Amino acid sequence: MADTSLMSIPGHVDPVPVPRDVTPRADGRVDLVGLPRGRIAELFAAAGLDAKAAKLRAKQVFHWLYHRGVTEFEAMTDIAKTMRPWLAERFVIGRPEIVLAQHSSDGTRKWLLRTADGHEFEMVFIPDADRGTLCVSSQVGCTLNCRFCHTGTMRLVRNLTPGEIVGQVMLARDALGEWPRGAGDSRPATMAGLDFDEDESDEGHYSADGRLLTNIVMMGMGEPLYNFDNVRDALKIVMDGDGLALSKRRITLSTSGVVPQMARCGEEIGVNLAVSLHAVSKEVRDEIVPINRKYGLDELLQACADYPGASNARRITFEYVMLKDKNDSDADARELVRLLKHYKLPAKVNLIPFNPWPGAIYECSTPERIRRFSEIVFEAGISAPVRTPRGRDIDAACGQLKTAAQKLSRAELDRLADEKQAALG
Repeated sequence: MADTSLMSIPGHVDPVPVPRDVTPRADGRVDLVGLPRGRIAELFAAAGLDAKAAKLRAKQVFHWLYHRGVTEFEAMTDIAKTMRPWLAERFVIGRPEIVLAQHSSDGTRKWLLRTADGHEFEMVFIPDADRGTLCVSSQVGCTLNCRFCHTGTMRLVRNLTPGEIVGQVMLARDALGEWPRGAGDSRPATMAGLDFDEDESDEGHYSADGRLLTNIVMMGMGEPLYNFDNVRDALKIVMDGDGLALSKRRITLSTSGVVPQMARCGEEIGVNLAVSLHAVSKEVRDEIVPINRKYGLDELLQACADYPGASNARRITFEYVMLKDKNDSDADARELVRLLKHYKLPAKVNLIPFNPWPGAIYECSTPERIRRFSEIVFEAGISAPVRTPRGRDIDAACGQLKTAAQKLSRAELDRLADEKQAALG
């Protein structure tokens, strides 16, 4: 369940309460997605199985959930037929509901998803020539109020649960056809908003629509380190060799600078770290990344220097959005270099052209200015590639995520729901 204790979070109001709890399911069943084997075994034992049977069934169910991707207990063919209805009466295999699926002209996909208790959030898949990256959300809304970010204009509703975080990865695997296919696979060939490869001949092997999900970035809606426990528990399942089995080296967690949780992130999760830096002076960063008023640049960069596992082989990524006449001067570039070298940081800088959204008070730096900024950083021996904007036409680019339902009329949402129902038959 989500943590509903009060936290001191910087923003327009400090402190603010975060976030309200998850509404229990009306049918009383427990969602198993997002739970580790040990917890599943505990629930099975509490429901009446003896300890040995509970442990065995938990191992079987865990495999079917995360290795095979099934969504019904009836598909778990190595579990006795009489046991499957018993499981279905007490438990459920959840997935976030797909409200809307969009495809960009550049291949980027964005999904508007809805939780079981009716809250909406977004995830994005970005295909490249040599990788496919899923941008995963950790909260419904956000409290950080970063002024260049559309998500920052939303109020925080609640933390996403481990199941809702893992569920995003599972939905992406559904969409890409990346579950092993063949015997025991009960998934339909089509679902609303998803496309599948209907060729069943490649039994036991992954198949996809041309792009495999190879990387995960915790860079969607919300601040992951303000939902630390749920993010940690979800990523442990993603990294579990018997679960979704994605290497921690292919997972990056992005923070705006929640300094007290950064060391824990390295120790308890162990994934790559990205930091939303965006400015090199207190004045500018206080304005555009308000958390800087609580954890300043020096404190943040020292926490980066102390991050467990950081090395030249596992560099920390610093994200830097390019805002015209705000943070993009030659002097800013040189100060960025000075700071990174002063703290002896194994660093890579991602320069992000500002992605506009209605009501934004900033403009994107010119291509020439971005190129010169990049050159200055590169000349100092620090990698500073310019990120190619992806998914701008469907508001899926960096800083553009904001629950799409807020932009749709009730009639449009009703029409989409009718179309989805028709597609499901």
